[in-house]
Amino acid sequence: MKALVLAGGSGTRLRPITHTSSKQLVPVANKPILFYGLESIAAAGITDVGVIVGSTAAEIEAAVGDGAAFGLNVTYIPQSEPLGLAHAVLIAEPFLGDDDFVMYLGDNFVLDGITDVVEEFREAPHAAQVLLTRVKNPTAFGVAITDDKGNVLELEEKPAAPRGDLAVAGVYFFKAAVHEAVRAIRPSARGELEITDALQWMIDQGMAVCSTVITGYWKDTGNVTDMLEVNRTLLERLQPSVDGYVDDESEIIGRVRVEAGAEVRRSRIVGPAIIGAGSVVSDSYVGPSTSVAEDCRITHSEIEYSIVLRESSFDHIRRVAASLVGRNVRVTLAPGPPATHRLVIGDHGHVELSS
Repeated sequence: MKALVLAGGSGTRLRPITHTSSKQLVPVANKPILFYGLESIAAAGITDVGVIVGSTAAEIEAAVGDGAAFGLNVTYIPQSEPLGLAHAVLIAEPFLGDDDFVMYLGDNFVLDGITDVVEEFREAPHAAQVLLTRVKNPTAFGVAITDDKGNVLELEEKPAAPRGDLAVAGVYFFKAAVHEAVRAIRPSARGELEITDALQWMIDQGMAVCSTVITGYWKDTGNVTDMLEVNRTLLERLQPSVDGYVDDESEIIGRVRVEAGAEVRRSRIVGPAIIGAGSVVSDSYVGPSTSVAEDCRITHSEIEYSIVLRESSFDHIRRVAASLVGRNVRVTLAPGPPATHRLVIGDHGHVELSS
């Protein structure tokens, strides 16, 4: 069995962060979201992985390499432009051949992994299997209609009037029959080859498509709100440790990881939180559900429920919450009345805030 990981999207919902960085490499709990998917694939015993890459190919390849760090053998498959999930399967056929495979969207997060479903599909007679999850906003997803045995009867892509709340999560399992399906369908009104159309074609041809409803935690991290939520969930599982320096005037409360080379001086850190290697927090408060990446500077500032990417700094800022801050960002004080700030700042930005 092989894996096909999609890492070629443009990430428009995460702009301005993704103007200069791949959305799949935005970190949660100080690890790129893509890495969690690759680790899940490796844990399921799959080693041969094709990675679909687009305009951010160089960044993805630099981060993932040949896959050896994950116990994988990675092959990169260029996609000239994002023309749909089924198009990714179409261009990956030379790599996939006749093997069964799992298709995993690189910006999706499945907390409990996919090992059990992989084992189930290896022995299954059906042509495809999809992961489903109940959502509050089914119009934003592909929606599946199933029978009482979990067989998929019909699929709709982002329906205006959905007939159910079971959304197709970003993990799919296929046998080789899918290659005929993606060749048979035509682009949708969005101009893309939709994987829901390919699955519907398989159903219409009498092929069995079954489903597994996720009972654990799943998120599509395509927007800031969901990214922060995944970060919070992962930090709640954090194993606390202090490998860096914490002075006697500082207070560490709850699940906190201070990585080697980090420094905490005259500050209060309330977990779950992580302070990345080389970062310095001084005279500051870092609150729950916050990830501070490598080589950051937090000085005379307050920040909570946020993600701060590497080499960024806050100087005399109170208070920042529910924010995603890019790489090499400087946030400094400007005159004005106190306020709470919510920030989404692109890489290399410089923002002045009243405090």
